[in-house]
Amino acid sequence: MKEDRKRILRGCICAALGGVFWGFSGTCGQYLFAHWPVSSLWLTCVRLLSAGTILLVMALIKDAGEVKRLLRSPRDLALTALYGVGGLMLCQYSYMTGISHSNAATTTVLQTTTIVMVMVIDCLHRRRKPKWHESLSVALALFGTFMLATGGNPGQMVLSAKGLFWGLMTAASMTFYTLLGRPLTAKWSRNAMMGLAMLMGGIVLTLGARSWTLYTPLPATGWLLVCGIVAMGTLISFSLFIQGIRDAGPVRSSILSVTEPVSAALLAFFWLGTRFTPADLIGFAAILATVFLLAKQE
Repeated sequence: MKEDRKRILRGCICAALGGVFWGFSGTCGQYLFAHWPVSSLWLTCVRLLSAGTILLVMALIKDAGEVKRLLRSPRDLALTALYGVGGLMLCQYSYMTGISHSNAATTTVLQTTTIVMVMVIDCLHRRRKPKWHESLSVALALFGTFMLATGGNPGQMVLSAKGLFWGLMTAASMTFYTLLGRPLTAKWSRNAMMGLAMLMGGIVLTLGARSWTLYTPLPATGWLLVCGIVAMGTLISFSLFIQGIRDAGPVRSSILSVTEPVSAALLAFFWLGTRFTPADLIGFAAILATVFLLAKQE
């Protein structure tokens, strides 16, 4: 019993820290966009290629045989490519582009509507009616998005159309890779599958957009922030959150994932001087409440 409590506590700490590091990476991106003409497309390519290469090397060191088996499985390799390009690549690009048009806190909160999108798809797939707390979560998500976009006045837009679009696109693409990734993560190791998916997504985006032409010279501070986004915001954060799910379970980890938008908002406020209106705070609270509602155990 004592060991179980220690394991759960460790999982809760890991899940919370994972969210904090994700929020930190978003704030780093906001700082980059504010101080240098950095392209979100270029930054996404660097993030995916760097993190994918590191994860794949780690997978080869730990179990090269599994990587070979995945490469020799046409169906799972095709799903991994779809997961990497249609899910991870689009999500990371949308996230960074959303931040460039608004701020880290707003984009991260809009990303949280993923949990509502997954619930709606599950209801449609199973042809069932949503439960009361699920219906309430949809209403709260819509209300929160409305408050962020209009400031409570339907006759105006305080959030740019691009900021709103890319924030919701982040949530939609995250929903896609969350659902598609379930069978893959159950069958293959995290490093092998995620490494290949990130690398594929990064290669497709780099070649398709010729992202090397978008490079902007950065000082040491800028490169330090890029490294922070790759290491802390991708490699460490994901590993911590996966450990949190294993030790504390998906329900507790989902609740503790609210540390991501909260940390992004606090860092943006204290570090970058971002100011939020009362309407922003109401929108944040409404959307974050959906996490607690949908993590409700029946």
